[in-house]
Amino acid sequence: MTAESDAVAVVVPAHNESAVLPACLNSLLAAARDCPAPVTVVVVLDDCSDDSAALAGQYGDDVHFIDVDERNVGAARAAGFGYAGAVLRSELDQTCYATTDADTQVPPDWLSRQLESGADVVFGVVSVSQWRHFPLEVADRYQRRYESDEPGHHHVHGANMAFRASTYWAVGGFAGLASGEDVDLAQRLEAAGHRVFWDDELSVATSDRSTGRAPGGFADHLAEVSGELSDDVTDEAS
Repeated sequence: MTAESDAVAVVVPAHNESAVLPACLNSLLAAARDCPAPVTVVVVLDDCSDDSAALAGQYGDDVHFIDVDERNVGAARAAGFGYAGAVLRSELDQTCYATTDADTQVPPDWLSRQLESGADVVFGVVSVSQWRHFPLEVADRYQRRYESDEPGHHHVHGANMAFRASTYWAVGGFAGLASGEDVDLAQRLEAAGHRVFWDDELSVATSDRSTGRAPGGFADHLAEVSGELSDDVTDEAS
């Protein structure tokens, strides 16, 4: 990806996310203003029964809303990029794709930094914006575990990844997986030999909600960390 890219498409899957989606979209539009290429945001409303659809039309022509009935985050992301490919004719090498989650907010330089990387694929990191559903002990353990990897990080988050459009299509795009769709795509991208930049300074802020939208996702990971802490306390008391 380069600063000379001719277009950027960002896909956001959403299942009943009306409470958090506006903050996500506002942050993406701020990032779009800082981006040297025109940006189109595609929100994929996946089997929504809340008021998410009412947000359509409130963000101008730069945010597109599409409906699917998959109840599957991998299929929703795939549908979003399929739409982007059709609308933007975005299979060209100079077009870039990015994806994040509806409960996540990106920094203003999120897109411009991705483009400046010069890589085929960029993986960033996540932080929790505010710990409200878990005690501080869980936050501390999560952070220590998160930072314990080797320098350069090797975390894969659907909330913070980007790739050339041509690279994405060359490996077949997102698979219709209910969870782990981001890791699956990352493995195929690496196996194909594409240039990957693991950017440990490109961080997005996500929620600490205790009930996630995808099984095995970030919310389940936080619950697992919390459970490990409870097990340690039980062991110490026994």
